[in-house]
This record gives sequence, structure tokens and C-alpha cells, in this order.
Amino acid sequence: MSNYTMAQIVSLTGIKSHTLRKWESRYNFLEPLRTDTNIRYYTDEQLKKLLNIGILTRNGYRISKIDGMSEADMHAQVSKILLEGSPEDEISALILSVMTLNEDEFDRTVNAEIIKTGLISTITGLIYPFLAQVGVLWGVNKVMPAQEHFISNLIRQKIFTAIELLPKPLANAPKAVLFLTENENHEIGLLLASYIAQKIGWRVYYLGQNVPIENLKMVADITKPDVLVTMFIVQTAKTIETRLRNLSSQLDVPIIVSGYVENPESLTSISEQIHYLSRPDEFIPLLNTIKAH
Repeated sequence: MSNYTMAQIVSLTGIKSHTLRKWESRYNFLEPLRTDTNIRYYTDEQLKKLLNIGILTRNGYRISKIDGMSEADMHAQVSKILLEGSPEDEISALILSVMTLNEDEFDRTVNAEIIKTGLISTITGLIYPFLAQVGVLWGVNKVMPAQEHFISNLIRQKIFTAIELLPKPLANAPKAVLFLTENENHEIGLLLASYIAQKIGWRVYYLGQNVPIENLKMVADITKPDVLVTMFIVQTAKTIETRLRNLSSQLDVPIIVSGYVENPESLTSISEQIHYLSRPDEFIPLLNTIKAH
């Protein structure tokens, strides 16, 4: 069983802290536990209930009515809502499926969104925001390690399967090298970027995790890439700047950077080659711009 702080509950459910405190004082469904120093914390079961309550309140249910619902009634109403759910509700559904390690529910939510909007829109509009919300994307997990592995492996399977079904790139396709630098291991975001680039016709050289900067010069000499794509998750600002200065001084190629970066403006000031990606939906337009040049 995991315990969650109020800040984690707010992040995972989208319910404001003042709302949680108000509900706690007025209704019976929420009784957080307290530490010896009187700080609130919440259990897995409370988080699951609050995720469902968040879905219901966003869809017009009054909290006074929810307070009288049984667990079965609440689950039934949430299931109906999710058939036509908003992205925020679908993210909550994914978090619930991951907490219970329920692969069927995870697949059902993702597959329904793919049918509605396509895989790329599902990646940029659902998977990325979901991973960011639970912290897996940026290496600040709000779930336990077993749940992180569960999420990561499910998404890897889907991406690898989707990539296998893509047609081979054209002989004159633009080329991208995707990599993580040394001591970077969170590659889900990079895998998703790999699929997106290949889907829109790029030839991708996927190098994966822990690639020394000095090796990239050799790879670039062989592949002649049109762009490099990397992400930083756990590095300090100084380390990120040092690595990008080193990379941009050796290679005259556009470099797309994303991830957990404290001061993005400091990166783009290093070199005109560097393009910081703040949102996943910026990736395709940026690739198209680089391709046009």
C-alpha cells in the first residue's frame, strides 16, 4: 500500500487542496490519515475514490449526491461517463488502471481514444499528459516502482507494435537521430517521439539510453542526420548546458531538446541550433519546419 501527500493527491486528481479540506469537514467519504506531526496523508483506496469523485464532479454531479453513492453506483456512473469522456477524465481512468495494474482497463481507455482521434493525437493529447501527471515522464514518480514498470512496458509494447506496422521511409526521407545522453534512462518520451517522427515519414536512427556525447559525432558522420532529438530528465542545469555546448560545437545540425529543464531560455541562448520543445504537440510542426529548410 502506498501513501500520498495532499500535494500528490492534488496533482494526480486535479482536485484543489481547499476543496479537499472542505469535503473533509462536511462529508463522510473522506477521512485522511495523519502523521504524528498532524500532516494529512491518503491511502491507495482514498486516491482511487477521489479519482472517481473528480470524474463525477467534472461531469455535473453534486458532491452531496456523490456522498450518498455506494462504491458500485459510483463505479457504474464513472464507466458511463468514460464512454464519451474528456481527456482529463481519461487521464484519471488511466491512473486508476495503473494503480490496480489493470491492463484491460488501460487498453480499453487507450484504444477507445485511438479509434476516436488516431494514434498520434492519442500520444500527444492523452499519453504524454498522463505520463507527465503521474511523474513517469520526468522521473519524479508519484507511483511505486512496480506501477512505473507496468506503465512503461505497456506503452513500449504499443509503440513497438505501431512502429512495425509503419511503411519503410522513402529513400530521400529526412533523417533524425534520437538518443539520451549518459545517465539518462527514462526513454518513454523518446520512444513516443520516435514513433511520431517515423509516422510522418522521417527515417529514425534510435540510439536509446546512455549515449556518450563523443559517440554522436561518429554516428552523425555515418548517418548525415537533418536533426538530433534528445531529452533531459535527471540532469542538473549546468550538466545540460555543458552537454549541449559540447554537442553544438561538434555538429552543425538542429538539436531538438525537451524534458525536465529548469530554464529553457538558457538552452536556446547556447546556439541557434537548439530548439526547446515545451509541449508534445509542437514536435510535428518543428520537424516540418526543419524539413522545409
